[in-house]
Amino acid sequence: MSVYRVTEVIGTSRTSWEDAAKVAVAAASRTLRDLRVAEVVEQDVTIGESGELESFRTKLRLSFKYEAPVGAPEWEGEKAKTGA
Repeated sequence: MSVYRVTEVIGTSRTSWEDAAKVAVAAASRTLRDLRVAEVVEQDVTIGESGELESFRTKLRLSFKYEAPVGAPEWEGEKAKTGA
């Protein structure tokens, strides 16, 4: 049995939405293990005072494998699997 958590992150880039997504995934991968899926939720751009594009922003919903904290009680499914 596997359980996954989901979190949202926003990456920014001066060049593209794709680069903004890469920035977000790279940053998240420094603190989250077992990243599984990155779903693009929203894309937008920021616009400067004179109307020029300043940056691309990509909001991602990331899923990663959930790990119970050390010492936390086991899940019911884990007890059944181990015979406890």
